[in-house]
Amino acid sequence: MDVNAAVAAAAAIAGVCTGVIAMLAFRWSERDQKRPTRTSLHTDPVLPPGVDTVLSVLRSSAVVLDEADSVVKASSAAYALGLVRGGKLAVEPMLQMARDTRRDGEIRQVELDLPRRGTGRGDALAVSARVAPLGSRLVLLLVEDLTEARRIEAVRRDFVANVSHELKTPVGALSLLSEAVMDASDDPEAVERFAGRMQIEATRLTNLVQELIDLSRVQNDDPLEDAEPVRVDELVAEAMDRCRQQAASKQITMAAGGTADLNVWGNRGQLAAALGNLVENAVNYSPARTRVGIAARRVTAPGGDLIELAVTDQGIGISDKDKERVFERFYRVDPARSRATGGTGLGLAIVKHVAASHGGEVTVWSSEGQGSTFTLRLPEAAAGSPGPRKTTASGPGNVRDEDDAHGPDSTTAYASTPAPEVLP
Repeated sequence: MDVNAAVAAAAAIAGVCTGVIAMLAFRWSERDQKRPTRTSLHTDPVLPPGVDTVLSVLRSSAVVLDEADSVVKASSAAYALGLVRGGKLAVEPMLQMARDTRRDGEIRQVELDLPRRGTGRGDALAVSARVAPLGSRLVLLLVEDLTEARRIEAVRRDFVANVSHELKTPVGALSLLSEAVMDASDDPEAVERFAGRMQIEATRLTNLVQELIDLSRVQNDDPLEDAEPVRVDELVAEAMDRCRQQAASKQITMAAGGTADLNVWGNRGQLAAALGNLVENAVNYSPARTRVGIAARRVTAPGGDLIELAVTDQGIGISDKDKERVFERFYRVDPARSRATGGTGLGLAIVKHVAASHGGEVTVWSSEGQGSTFTLRLPEAAAGSPGPRKTTASGPGNVRDEDDAHGPDSTTAYASTPAPEVLP
């Protein structure tokens, strides 16, 4: 019994000692984990109070770097631009700016062109980077994307240059012709010939100024403020009357079909101008004794029925490379032919903006030597309906100037289907 009691006592003492040792080891490990180490101080610094909140509301991309150039805080926009990868700042010029600012405390700013990664596009990403010290050990980098601002500025600059060039041509011709008339004052036949040329140039100048006004109007006005149901047959009749004289002089037959009992919702004047431009182009670019057709039909779409107006000609057609640019301002497939017909290169740009501002689209099918079909699709106005609700995407204030940007995200689509037949 004494031996068993001694064994039991020894076992109890051993158990108590083991428990005490385990408890001390646990407490030591816990205290060791809570103790700040050099590594934890280096990789997880604390942002100054309020900085995190301020960075979350900034529109610019924000990155905070510590003394080892590791990223402490980065906004989602910084990741989207590809500035931060793997917890590091991936743009070497910006990283060098941060190091220089950390060394001397001076604020630095620079504009950079960065390659677009993973998009396959050759254009660069234009950004403005600003670096400033944030406390004693942190550096703040703010990056603003300037790509869209530069694109819009380039569009405006090109537009002004094109307008200046287009205005200079007829104005210069009028100046020369007026001098010729003065020099030929004693030759009635020459005066009559030069006066006729002056009248042609004056008409071209008038048309150019009017189309510039029309383009500005469709870009700035809201077509749905004064919108109304517009009968398609009336639009077609007005467009044909506008071009009847030119068609008769070239013995071109114009025919329309399928327009009865169809209505679209929008600004009547803008819709008439858009369809008239399509018909006028078809007549101007068609050879003599051919046919221009206008077909209308109702098509079903997920957001509601659309009215499709297709203008088909038997003209010279458009090449694939030109189809990508025909809706640009002042772009002409055949500049010499456009000069001869008095074209300004603004007609299709007006059509594009009218279609987009009305919540529709314009497409083109064409084959060289076989003619072209321009199709205008617009929301249908049902009988007694107040018209389609204007959405943010289709509002005129949101129509981008992609006709000069050559980008794939243009509101203009290019159809690959054959041209529809025109009803007799």
